[in-house]
Amino acid sequence: GKIWLDNVHCTGKESSLAACGSNGWGVSDCKHTEDVGVVCSEKRIPGFKFDNSLINQIENMNIQVEDIRIRAILATYRKRVPVTEGYVEVKDEGSWKQICDKHWTMKNSRVVCGMFGFPSERKYNANVYKMFASRRKQHYWAYSMDCGGNEAHVSSCKLGKQLAGTGKNSTCENGMPAVVSCVPGRAFAPSSHSGFRKAFRQEQPLVRLKGGANTGEGRVEVLKNGEWGTVCDDNWNLVSASVVCRELGFGSAKEAIAGARLGQGMGPIHLNEIDCTGFEKSVTDCKFNTESQGCNHEEDAAVRCNVPAMGFQNQLRLSGGRSPFEGRVEVLAERNGSLRWGTVCSHDWGTVEAMVVCRQLGLGFASHAFQETWYWHGDVSADDVVMSGVKCSGTEMSLSHCRHDGAHVSCPRGGGRFGAGVSCSES
Repeated sequence: GKIWLDNVHCTGKESSLAACGSNGWGVSDCKHTEDVGVVCSEKRIPGFKFDNSLINQIENMNIQVEDIRIRAILATYRKRVPVTEGYVEVKDEGSWKQICDKHWTMKNSRVVCGMFGFPSERKYNANVYKMFASRRKQHYWAYSMDCGGNEAHVSSCKLGKQLAGTGKNSTCENGMPAVVSCVPGRAFAPSSHSGFRKAFRQEQPLVRLKGGANTGEGRVEVLKNGEWGTVCDDNWNLVSASVVCRELGFGSAKEAIAGARLGQGMGPIHLNEIDCTGFEKSVTDCKFNTESQGCNHEEDAAVRCNVPAMGFQNQLRLSGGRSPFEGRVEVLAERNGSLRWGTVCSHDWGTVEAMVVCRQLGLGFASHAFQETWYWHGDVSADDVVMSGVKCSGTEMSLSHCRHDGAHVSCPRGGGRFGAGVSCSES
């Protein structure tokens, strides 16, 4: 076919390639051997627009915020990981603003909690926040939001009423900043209760995720008549995917994945044409078609769920590799009261341990586990062994959750060139 554009120069702010500078349409001295392509990053540019067609149809407003967060306010929540309670704030024109709680609903809270990896919302002690709010000057965002409760992201909610006040000084008469309090899934309960986290026995689950490299992603499989089977991707969408995610203790779905992109399953295809309202306790409570004629495993549905920010990826790094996907494993450990980086003893180090490292860093699957890493020059100041006797079961989200020797490190062969290493791959 024709080559339409040549010598394209964009600043990055254009909304379409057509708005960038070029030789002009069809003016080119190129051949098809010079055709270009792109691979898009999975990380979305932060910020999102609210659907401007929904504002009472009065005017076509273009309301965009740069980001959204839950900011812990009370001291008890400020120390906890993950942050489960605090003000909902949006970043607008470079600064963080609170949202007036006058039109705030539990449905809004449910959507915000879901975005941050939490399956549900709960009531909180409003009096404490009233006291706190009365002592501070607030900067309110000029709008509110109006969610139905089953949206996977607040950008799918309608934009609510505009606040009184002009321009930058929106006021929240007799109100205070909106607060959310979220309930984390069991695996993500804040660190203060870690004592009994391991003791919970999970009742027999009806749904599981398989074939995903990272926490909270995988092909959806359902248990029916004692046999695990898959879900056909006809009508598969974010609302139904979010029911699966919440049921498993994650937040709403970041992505509803069709076409067996996270691998084909085996056995029967149990559910087809799933139609959820978004409020079901389990995907097995949604309407669906048990007939799966016309479906095959090339249409197996999968999900990527929103997962709480636990900060695990900051406690570990790969050093000295030729790419960010490989290197000597270095962990941040407390020694004599201060935090320092060090290596992991490679005695008995294997693929299962490497798998946990790759998952913790969000780098996909483990392709190799290395017991010698002399060809990767890690950070010399991190040569000492700070972790030994590591034995993982493979499902852990962090290397520190695996069995290990604790403070009594024992590693006869030493660290440095004998530090444990990994290489990870996304497929």
